[in-house]
Amino acid sequence: MDIDIIFKIAAIGIAIAVLNQVLIKAGREEQAMLTTLAGVVIVLMLVIQMISEFFDTVRTFLQF
Repeated sequence: MDIDIIFKIAAIGIAIAVLNQVLIKAGREEQAMLTTLAGVVIVLMLVIQMISEFFDTVRTFLQF
């Protein structure tokens, strides 16, 4: 597993948390929720891509 993906997920989480707090303090709770949802979707896409690569590796490993 590559350590870069962990740093990417952490950076996305920190950025979304800061943006979420700024939007909540500005009274924009709806935009804060949508921003958080967008961050979750982005991280899920990264994780799904990693899982897909894992299954491709397992498939090539098990083929004779």
